[in-house]
Amino acid sequence: MAKNFRGKEIKKLPNSGRGECPACKRTGVKLLHEIKLADKTIKVCKTCKSVTADKLSA
Repeated sequence: MAKNFRGKEIKKLPNSGRGECPACKRTGVKLLHEIKLADKTIKVCKTCKSVTADKLSA
């Protein structure tokens, strides 16, 4: 994981960057990765980011 997704920078985010992923509905995961969905950008977990990237590249 990149250094900007751990450490001091995460502590500055609300709730330490954790919450419920809007894509998979899991709770207590880090929401650090941004994806574009229609006209807006949402933050999702690492798993949903990789799944979305795979779908977009195929």
